[in-house]
Amino acid sequence: MTSYHNNHWRLAELTLADVRKFDYQAAVLPMGATEPHNLHLPYGTDSIEASCLADRCCQRAWELGGRVVQLPEIPYGTESNLRQFPLAMNLQPSTLMLVLRDLVASVELAGIRKLVIFNSHGGNDFKPFLREIYGQTSVQLFLCNWYQMIRDAAANICERPDDHAGEMETSLIMAFRPELVRTNADDNSLVADEGATRPLRFQALREGWVGLSRPWHLLTTNSGSGNPHSATAEKGERLADVVTERIGTFLAELAKAPLDESFPFE
Repeated sequence: MTSYHNNHWRLAELTLADVRKFDYQAAVLPMGATEPHNLHLPYGTDSIEASCLADRCCQRAWELGGRVVQLPEIPYGTESNLRQFPLAMNLQPSTLMLVLRDLVASVELAGIRKLVIFNSHGGNDFKPFLREIYGQTSVQLFLCNWYQMIRDAAANICERPDDHAGEMETSLIMAFRPELVRTNADDNSLVADEGATRPLRFQALREGWVGLSRPWHLLTTNSGSGNPHSATAEKGERLADVVTERIGTFLAELAKAPLDESFPFE
């Protein structure tokens, strides 16, 4: 008996015959990282979030009639400001741009003209790439930093603000991969510090008038920024539902939209 895979969007699990059959209208590229996340979350946290959230979004897009393909996630990102932590695996921004340029060319060669970069790592700054490649490819590129587009929902769902390895991220990993969240055997509490950060010296930095690339070994104790101890899997599912509905709907609309002269405008 011949069996067929139901997850039409997961490229890593499909065959050549599958890909030829589905005639994809848009592609999604999840971008992660390999870096420490306090003492309780795995180094692959950003990549797990990127892959799992993109998967749910693509599934929702298919339910709404959009033929999208989820490319395998890239598990490395820019880690230059976490370099003092062991095995924070760094790709410089210029290197990432070269990788993206090659992947865009592959998508273009496959006849797909819409690509969403689904980013899960704050150290990945892809807006300059979109500006640089504009006019050099027939692929229309879009960028989603999912952790930015749900700040309103996270403020209602979570008790504490999250920067890195805090309540939001911990809740998501509890929902996606609970076996990877480190807890104490005696009371099941998180093996994590409070995620406290050292205050900035200058008002201009504190207020955001001036920016910098933060050296995380000075900013934090164990790389965590944000208290994770109120995290739950239920909160993670609620957060994931927000991302899924917002971005899944967008992906379906994007996939079905005609590429006319005014695209993406009315």
